[in-house]
Amino acid sequence: MSDPIAAARAEGRTLLTEVESKQLLHDAGIPVTQARLATSADEAAQFATEMGFPVVLKIVSGDIAHKSDVGGVILGLDDADAVRAGYDSMLAAVRQAAPGAGIDGVSVQQQAKPGIEVIVGATTDPQFGPVMMFGLGGIFVEVLKDVAFRIVPLEARDAAQMVREIQGVKILEGVRGQPAADFDALERLILQVSDFVAQHPEVAELDLNPVLAYPDGVMAVDARVVLAEPAAVEA
Repeated sequence: MSDPIAAARAEGRTLLTEVESKQLLHDAGIPVTQARLATSADEAAQFATEMGFPVVLKIVSGDIAHKSDVGGVILGLDDADAVRAGYDSMLAAVRQAAPGAGIDGVSVQQQAKPGIEVIVGATTDPQFGPVMMFGLGGIFVEVLKDVAFRIVPLEARDAAQMVREIQGVKILEGVRGQPAADFDALERLILQVSDFVAQHPEVAELDLNPVLAYPDGVMAVDARVVLAEPAAVEA
């Protein structure tokens, strides 16, 4: 497979597509759902059959920030015919809702089982450099702003503290009979992302949101990688 960072640089882009982001992170050993870029309904059905049902379809476009708002996400497709129909209906909906958007294709992804949603991310602070973030994911991160931060590189104790210092830790510990999240897996993921950004100064931002936390592991179902401007990396 081609290098996603090199491909983006060659095209003058700083934002990687979700498919590129997931390939980059998967190659680094970070747990993400498989994603493949389809450019036809038949290709989408083929990819879905190869990776196993159910699958999710997501529009791939550098011009669309919020896929759901334009009909660019379809969940729970259980067979090849449903994937073909979903592909065609999604393109029609997106073209109507965002007529000026360039469309690269459709991402076909494994649908992960439900879990506790958390966010693991990294950003670049002008003064401190790479900074890690952890908190409850999905809409909670926007509404509650319940997040913890640490400067990269992280030690094991930093990851353990981040997971436990958010106010929502009680949700991770299990409430109302729900199983607790796998704290070891969460800490391991935080350290993996910390190591990744430390080794890739060309990555300015990285978001895994949501990451689904299970009693026996974690899985990132959405990924976003933003590269630094070339001049910033050289500096």
